[in-house]
Amino acid sequence: MRVLVAILSLACALSVGGVAHAEVKKGSATRTAAPHTSDGMACDSPNQSQAGLNQCASNSAKSADAELNRIYAKVLAANATDTAFLEKFKAAQRAWIVFRDAQIAARYPSPADYGSVLPMCESGEYEQLTRDRIKQLNAWVAGTEEGDVCAGSYPMSGQ
Repeated sequence: MRVLVAILSLACALSVGGVAHAEVKKGSATRTAAPHTSDGMACDSPNQSQAGLNQCASNSAKSADAELNRIYAKVLAANATDTAFLEKFKAAQRAWIVFRDAQIAARYPSPADYGSVLPMCESGEYEQLTRDRIKQLNAWVAGTEEGDVCAGSYPMSGQ
């Protein structure tokens, strides 16, 4: 039951509105402005409300998830003809999703104990685990150095 409540809490946190990014030109340099909440407050504002912090954390987690999905699709496309790899890779990704959700539930086992910060905390953990997984999947995109006898299914760099 606790796992279900944690997963539902995370799903609610991740369903909060989108993030706005704006490019600001200053002189010849272009920089990306800080994301904002739906009420227009910058996510990095020290005056952000808890609801705003929850929304910003959720938006960051969504961004990481979208990046993970892009990398996952690249790996699938690059290995489209290797059915043995695809079967095992997809199984690994499904197992990782179960791990991610269980990890978050274990970190916050009693949702009622964490109050209004819970969505922010869960989203932060979700984002960190997702970014760690992105690094793992990038090994199939970036490849490894030639001569790595333990490369397994990782491609050689530059191929």
